[in-house]
Amino acid sequence: MTSQATQISAEAKMLIRKPVSQVFEAMVDPAITTNFWFTRSSGRVEAGKTITWYWDMYGVSADVSIVEVVKDEKIIFQWNDPPTTVEFYFMETKSGTYVMVRNFGFTETGDDLVEIVKDSTGGFTSLLDGMKAFLEFEIKLNLVADKYPAEIANHN
Repeated sequence: MTSQATQISAEAKMLIRKPVSQVFEAMVDPAITTNFWFTRSSGRVEAGKTITWYWDMYGVSADVSIVEVVKDEKIIFQWNDPPTTVEFYFMETKSGTYVMVRNFGFTETGDDLVEIVKDSTGGFTSLLDGMKAFLEFEIKLNLVADKYPAEIANHN
């Protein structure tokens, strides 16, 4: 991991019982990723590209600048304004692929920082849970779509 490991960060981790090549491809190929995270993408994850991910159910999108991609090992990108860094690491084990996600570089402080770290941690946990269900069992859990259903969106 980076030398920035001492920064406050959001983290999520999960063992996915599939080969590293399959798990990695699920994060770079939007045709697969749309089964468990965003609804569409302007392109494949490739180093040096800026792509846009869309969550149509919420009417939001994110421009994503891909910093580094090492096949079957890591994906690093920046997103949001001001930008934060997200690192995905993929480690092959005897049982499958251990995926570690870390989001850092937040500019918020105090309670605002606590809230954004909680939200990011929850979001990436839902992403990994959905990825696991889809890759291992071909089940679409709709975790991201169901996180903030329209019927209760104004009640928070």
